[in-house]
Amino acid sequence: MSGTPLLALTGLAVRYGNVQALRELDLEMHPGELVALLGSNGAGKSTTLRAISRLVRPSAGGITWRGRPLARASTEGTVRLGIGHCPEGRRVLARQSVATNLELGAYLRRDRQGIRADLERCYERFPRLAERRGQRAGSLSGGEQQMLAIARSLMGRPELLLLDEPSLGLAPKLVAEVMAILAELRRDGLTILLVEQNALAALAIADRGVVLEAGSVSLRGSAAELLANDALRASYLG
Repeated sequence: MSGTPLLALTGLAVRYGNVQALRELDLEMHPGELVALLGSNGAGKSTTLRAISRLVRPSAGGITWRGRPLARASTEGTVRLGIGHCPEGRRVLARQSVATNLELGAYLRRDRQGIRADLERCYERFPRLAERRGQRAGSLSGGEQQMLAIARSLMGRPELLLLDEPSLGLAPKLVAEVMAILAELRRDGLTILLVEQNALAALAIADRGVVLEAGSVSLRGSAAELLANDALRASYLG
């Protein structure tokens, strides 16, 4: 693709003490793309998202946003720039209502009218959340909590959404539902970096895929190329 990428990782490396979690990762994201970041547990997928969000500091390499380095940005600063992060495990506020959880997703915004409008859009996109807006988030099913976590991230109006294992622990029917929502968001123009162990579900909606093994890229290509790759099918697709 031509033009300055929205996000670029160049030679990115992350260490946790003596453990090298990520090694010389190069990755570009262009506006409107959905890129699947695949690999087994411990491959470095979540670390990649945490580095982009400045939750961990790289030991080497760089991250740029619209061509400008993120080196001095805080985690809050990345949100202000337009990077939303929906972490693994949903992490909803169980004792707070669905509505309160969603409103907290817009905590850095001051445009009250826009927040109200986006809240209604979330309820339109996620009808089950609308039905349960007054319920405690902890009373929702796993699939509903995942939808709440995604909707809460959207309330920050991100240009890039980082999603960490949204299908984890969900029944196949709910996995399909979540992936359909992500595909719809991508069609609406949202740029998405999707971390998934469910490679088949992720590649079915992705433009491109990157496979990590032990912190390094082992394979990359279009979603169609990866789906047709025998080695990938043997390792991840069955």
